[in-house]
Amino acid sequence: MKYRTLGADPATRREVSVLALGAMLFGSLTDEKTSFAILDRFVEAGGTFVDTSDNYAFWVDGGQGGQSEELLGRWRRSRGIGDEIVIATKLGARPLAPGTGYTDNPEGLSAKVIRESAERSRERLGVERLDLLYAHIDDHTVPQRETVEGFAALVAEGTVGLLGVSNQAVWRVERARALAAAAGLPGYEVLQYQHSHLRPRFDVPSDLFPDGSLGHAGPELLGYLRAEPALTLVAYSPLLAGAYVRPDKPLPADYDHPGTPARLAVLREVAGETGATVNQVVLAWQLGGEAPIVPLAGASSVAQLEENLAAVHLELTADQRARLDSAH
Repeated sequence: MKYRTLGADPATRREVSVLALGAMLFGSLTDEKTSFAILDRFVEAGGTFVDTSDNYAFWVDGGQGGQSEELLGRWRRSRGIGDEIVIATKLGARPLAPGTGYTDNPEGLSAKVIRESAERSRERLGVERLDLLYAHIDDHTVPQRETVEGFAALVAEGTVGLLGVSNQAVWRVERARALAAAAGLPGYEVLQYQHSHLRPRFDVPSDLFPDGSLGHAGPELLGYLRAEPALTLVAYSPLLAGAYVRPDKPLPADYDHPGTPARLAVLREVAGETGATVNQVVLAWQLGGEAPIVPLAGASSVAQLEENLAAVHLELTADQRARLDSAH
């Protein structure tokens, strides 16, 4: 395994594995025995970065979520896991009532919600401090200063370490970080957005965000990342839920454009040259680039995890990387 550091403050920064394990469906679609086996193998391979959320997986049973955090809590206790494993979670998008969702009835990002939701996440996970806590979605009904101060208060109390943000417009992220900096408060240091080798269209709604494609790491966000070297991008859905390799998993509608075939073709070419799978080439491309990117890949079996782990040590040549970058 290889590692990188998240955060700048010595008091909160953490060294994590360069590959993060997504636990979104653990405890729901992925049963406990399989989930534990995947987690055990990830740790055995040197993985130290696991990602979840307080609302996973509310859509599976029409509830409010929490299954993933609860499973991770049981796994931690059964294995004697301490703070050597960094578990990131999120708040803000948990439905307030069963049968609703994050688009119509989210918990939001008020100071009250931040405090109470973080406390419930700590209880479910069985930890005294959340290593990394994200604002999962935006909340335009609450002043940003209140949100910034709400997160910072938990850092000051020691119940949260690093702060992150997901699925928000870049200008909103920058405004929140500027408010924090002006007040001498900790701000967002980790950005979590969907990012893969294929490029989505930004003029059509995405599958996850029907009201706009804010979930994607587009050119503006990637430029922001280059301008702010202290930030790290955690790239979720790098393998597009299997759509690169599975005929039964069509590409999302926002990838239906003339540039997609050329980028798929070069992925297959490089996979043939390296003897790797297309999925491994996608992960290696993210891992070895100039931008600080941590791929966040889920797995529903140990075999899928093994494929992802092998990508950590896949070295692409400069020529292969240039071809992958320039295809359009």
